[in-house]
Amino acid sequence: MITAIEAPPAPRRRLRVPLAGIIGAAIVGIWVLMAIIGPYIAPHDVGALVDDDVFGQASWALPLGSDYLGRDVLSRILVGARYSIGVAAAATFLAILMGGTLGMLAAVSRGSIDMALSRFFDALISIPSKMSALVVIAALGSSIPVLIGTVAVICTPGAFRIWRALAVNVAALDFVKVARARGEGTGYLIREEILPNIAGPVLTDFGLRFVFAVLLLSSLSFLGLGVQPPNADWGSLVRENINGLADGALAVVMPAIAIATLTIGVNLLIDNLPGRWSSSGEH
Repeated sequence: MITAIEAPPAPRRRLRVPLAGIIGAAIVGIWVLMAIIGPYIAPHDVGALVDDDVFGQASWALPLGSDYLGRDVLSRILVGARYSIGVAAAATFLAILMGGTLGMLAAVSRGSIDMALSRFFDALISIPSKMSALVVIAALGSSIPVLIGTVAVICTPGAFRIWRALAVNVAALDFVKVARARGEGTGYLIREEILPNIAGPVLTDFGLRFVFAVLLLSSLSFLGLGVQPPNADWGSLVRENINGLADGALAVVMPAIAIATLTIGVNLLIDNLPGRWSSSGEH
């Protein structure tokens, strides 16, 4: 009697993340942690005048010096992380939720729904982002909900186009056609067939939109239309201390470095995500 010889199990593939991806994840993780616990570990109250000299030099008591009013720069950067990261993350999540859902709906429905949504977002994306933000904020005021909603609306058309393009490719595959033929509804096709197969690329899209949101919010704050006093994000810190660049460079440079390191960290992370462009439709 001849017995079949079982093939040895295939070796498990180890997930290897490049060093640049690990560095990016560490940078992003540190800033996210600072956004959560920053106000609790700040050495001084964010509005306290702790230095008799404006634009004071760095010292043991004030590691990054003082700003144009004599407030601790380090404390304001730690507290400002909550606004720079929190507002950008909320706006990005809202934009992905709206644009991604409508993009997959358009890809699955096609026909008149796809045409109407595509033309609407094509018209919306043609409006310059900063111009539309300035108009909305000038009309409604610069509050946190208005900032989140404005940036989310600006980011939604781009999210729609990316998600629709990815979903159209997956919707043309055989397993989606089979699911449609057996009578599955639009919600099932989006939730069970399309979304799991575009997870990598859309995660990358989330990171890119988050970076755009951070830079847009920082630019609005630099113009005086972002987070308003007594609160401040990193863009506000650069704006309010810009006149003291010669005397207290740290008050201007350190918030700018915070913006730069966050955006670089996110880019390093998303550029080195394993399988970030894999949407081959493996089911």
